[in-house]
Amino acid sequence: MDFEALHSANFKTLDDAVDGWTKMLVKLADLKKDAQDGLRGKANKANWAGYNATVSREFIGKTAEEFNDAYTQAESIRNIVRDTQGELKTQQRLLKEAIERGRTNHMSVRSAGSGFTVTPNPDPKPANGQKDVDALRDELQGILNTATEVDSTASTSLKALVDLTDYGFSGQKYADRDSAANAIKEAENLARIAKKNPEDLTVKEFDALNAGLKKYSGDELFAERFAEQLGPKGTLEFWAGVATPSTNRDLYVDRHEQLADLQKNLSLTLATATQADTPEMRRWTYEMTELGSQPLNKNSTTQGFQVMSNLMRWGNFDDQFLRSYGSELMETEKTATSNGRHGATLWTHMGMDPNLNRTGEDSGSDPMIGYLKALSNSPDAATDFFNEPFLSKDEDHDFKEENNDGKEVSASLSNFDYLFEERDWPPERDKDGENSISGRNNLAMALEAATTGHPAGELPTVDTPPHNPEQARLMESVVASISDDPNRLKDNSFMSDSVGQMASEYLPDINRATADGGKENESVPKLFPIAGAAADMQHTDVTRFLATVGQNPEGYAAIEVGQKAYMAGLMDYHLDPDLPADSRYPHSAEETIKEIARRSGEVEGTLAIGRQEAVLGEAKAKDDDFEHATNQKKNTISGLVGLGVGVGTSFIASPVVGAAVGGAAGTVTGVVLEQFFKDTDPQNLAGVGHDVGLRWEASKDAQTDMARAAGEEAAKAHNSPDAERIQEWTRIGTTDGFDDASTAARRMADDLETEIPT
Repeated sequence: MDFEALHSANFKTLDDAVDGWTKMLVKLADLKKDAQDGLRGKANKANWAGYNATVSREFIGKTAEEFNDAYTQAESIRNIVRDTQGELKTQQRLLKEAIERGRTNHMSVRSAGSGFTVTPNPDPKPANGQKDVDALRDELQGILNTATEVDSTASTSLKALVDLTDYGFSGQKYADRDSAANAIKEAENLARIAKKNPEDLTVKEFDALNAGLKKYSGDELFAERFAEQLGPKGTLEFWAGVATPSTNRDLYVDRHEQLADLQKNLSLTLATATQADTPEMRRWTYEMTELGSQPLNKNSTTQGFQVMSNLMRWGNFDDQFLRSYGSELMETEKTATSNGRHGATLWTHMGMDPNLNRTGEDSGSDPMIGYLKALSNSPDAATDFFNEPFLSKDEDHDFKEENNDGKEVSASLSNFDYLFEERDWPPERDKDGENSISGRNNLAMALEAATTGHPAGELPTVDTPPHNPEQARLMESVVASISDDPNRLKDNSFMSDSVGQMASEYLPDINRATADGGKENESVPKLFPIAGAAADMQHTDVTRFLATVGQNPEGYAAIEVGQKAYMAGLMDYHLDPDLPADSRYPHSAEETIKEIARRSGEVEGTLAIGRQEAVLGEAKAKDDDFEHATNQKKNTISGLVGLGVGVGTSFIASPVVGAAVGGAAGTVTGVVLEQFFKDTDPQNLAGVGHDVGLRWEASKDAQTDMARAAGEEAAKAHNSPDAERIQEWTRIGTTDGFDDASTAARRMADDLETEIPT
């Protein structure tokens, strides 16, 4: 900074800027509140349908969120400008005070170009002569240096903050200039460490890098600058180097146990970085994708995909980056497998290969595993990926299907078809030497995200959009595939928790299927209303699907609890006298209650068949395992029952969070679930032993009690005149539903290989 610029600076413009941004914050705070309480709140309560239920509602939600980001970015800008204003004023004051002290000590300070001169008076001279002159000169230069740094870092921070997004606003918050400037400075320092030859990395540098990434991994300015400075190739070389024991043996011996933390912190940082919409990061993601199919160097057999996929297991990566990366990864997979004719030996872990994944779940040699984990955190990218074609009918491959004439022709495969049904997964071992399950487990989690619209392992919220056509189509494929070959799930039962969660969020669609409620039967969609796109499932597919998922305790529990809540919400919904006529099921209250109880009874009965197959069949599971898994669900929904998930009064979905619609729905669902969890005790099946008939009756009795409780609570909530007849209606409906389940399952007894109760 020029001497004269600081000395004569008029800070009115800066003062006005701070004042202007402060006033802007007040306005933005009002807009943010209006957007949340008005725009978003009304959108969540509105009775959307069709295209508007998915696209329009989601757009409104994202628009409302932009007001939050706008406020946060404006606050960060105001804070940085205000802090800069105060620091520059301080430096100006210090400058003038130093000049005045010099004058009283017989020295003159004058500007000279961009700098200044300190001149001693001839008579009288400064007290300590030239020593005082030099000291004043150094003090003034130090003040100018500080002011220059304040001005420069403020400019850099503000520009970087604004440049994070081409459209919309950044949600990154900074309390002052120092915090923003320090984030950028730390990013550059740590990038310099990571760019070192891994052979020369010290323990101290490793620790500094690990701690810094952990602290700043969610900071957008830091992450963008770190990734940009390190570069795509530098990122790959760094992780491959530190993960290889022979690269730096001393460091590996001292810090190999911390490599998992470093992997996670680096992954989180890179995920944050990809969200920055800057030219540098757009170039970074493009180059990283291009490097995926290339070896790290001419002497290496490790490809870029193998390294980067292990740095994608944590965090929310940019959707467009994941799409491009996934497309190139699948092209490489096609080449490596000769269009799926054999396994991808390219990804097989060999004895001398580094363990690029330090979690202990697998070696990290198969890049599909890490990539699928990334998709499990990014629902939109996951949906697009699984629906993308893998092989067309016109390509040279060995996959066949029958056409309408019964002739065998070349099939077309989507990425879902290939990964879920056809891929020959490379053998992987975990840290204990056991066969690794992480590949197919991550596949299941990615499918959970892709079909539900929220990250795997999370529950839907009021802001989770209704299912769109792509999600629904994928769910149809999942159900049909498991129905076609139940062993796809039974042989990998660890996938059932994700598949069960998926099913629990498609219970309206599943219940429709049990009622054979296709387009030809307009009353069924009114009985099971869906906002957004409906998944069109075949009744027979749903039966086989539910019986298969029901053989796993976690899968069983997800659907079991969800169906109970969904049944309660439906009864509450249909007994509401204020329900609009065009939304009402066009039958009597008796038929409505019976049909709800019947369809729920069929779902529960089919699950019971799956459970008894697991307990009495070869799997030899324990009833206690199922009860424990069911009661674990209580811990995840206890605070959420009664939360209206979805849109308006016509969307009863996401039942694991409660199928609440309207004011009394939470009460009905809550009471029913409270009784359900109280009754889910292993003692309920004590004494029935291996008698299939007794087990069947015990399950039916329990479901009958739940249906009665749901109907009575709904009738009570709406002062229904039919309250006294609810018990009989639900008993008849439940009995019919269990009979339907038995009949449907008996038709497929050869496939299920189980004893079907009569």
